Amino acid sequence: MNKRTKIKITLILFCVTIVIITGLHITRRALTKNKLENTLYQVKKETYENCIEIAGTVSAAQEQTLQALGDGTVLGVYVKKGDKVKKGDIIIQLDSTEQEYNLAKLDYEMASLRITGSKKELQLQEKQRLSLLRKIEDRKVTATFDGIIAALDVSVGDSLEAKDSVGTLVNIDYLTAEVEIPETEVSKLQVGQKVNFSFPAYTGDIQGYVVSWPAIGEVTSRGATIVKAKIRIDEFPEAILPNYSFTGKIQITDPVENLVVEKYAVAYENREAYVETASGKRIAVKVQPYGRTNVKILEGLSGGEMLKAQSKAEESGLYRMRGGPGKNSPIPMNAPPPGKF
Repeated sequence: MNKRTKIKITLILFCVTIVIITGLHITRRALTKNKLENTLYQVKKETYENCIEIAGTVSAAQEQTLQALGDGTVLGVYVKKGDKVKKGDIIIQLDSTEQEYNLAKLDYEMASLRITGSKKELQLQEKQRLSLLRKIEDRKVTATFDGIIAALDVSVGDSLEAKDSVGTLVNIDYLTAEVEIPETEVSKLQVGQKVNFSFPAYTGDIQGYVVSWPAIGEVTSRGATIVKAKIRIDEFPEAILPNYSFTGKIQITDPVENLVVEKYAVAYENREAYVETASGKRIAVKVQPYGRTNVKILEGLSGGEMLKAQSKAEESGLYRMRGGPGKNSPIPMNAPPPGKF
């Protein structure tokens, strides 16, 4: 094969290659165009919540463990489970015969001492008398606040030892909880902030508010630094009881609803953004970046619209506003690469 023949063959192969490449390019563009024409994006409403997520269990406003302060036999039980009591009401009475005898004996001795004894001896016996009165009071289990008997397991004739727990008194005028707040979120807390609760035992939301938090943090067993904030619920259904578990959110600011769509639905002409609906209607819009692949619609749409995909942003496919975007300036996004979405 001579040199001229080789050159002819090379030219023919080159031309064939160019034709194939051109054909592939035209086919790819046609496929891309067809795909763009058939791709739709929906304008969605998305709620942004600036909040702190929490979890825990609720406690009664006040809780008293009913327990004997000394050994003795139960002489009286004056309430039952579910009864309402007032502060100072006697719930359980233990036998106080021994203590009352000691008090009567001391009173007799003090009566004689007032006539013949010294003033100092009398002062000592008065202090002893106060101690005996306290011991008699300790033979009673009394309510320390207004509340409801949540549990009671004791009967007349039972023999109790000091610190034996026989029941619980609660005040459920409101509920409280302590929740762990990460150190990075503490600066966002304010007294009175709204808290939304969700309980597995109840269908529906319940609202409360932030009461307080300490001026010092704690380190958990996991090594995380947290602050335990106190929250409160004033109004709640009867289905919610102390020690029920919950999840919730401390609302830092009110939720904001945004209109969001993929950036590929937005095109630009003369540095003005626009979209095209599925029916072919062109609408001018204002947008802002929203994540890596979306934009936020500031003006022009109301939500729910179906928009056609756009192949480019202006002629070059890329540009930015001169001088940089302002707070509400539209910032065109990169158009999708041909054939890629």
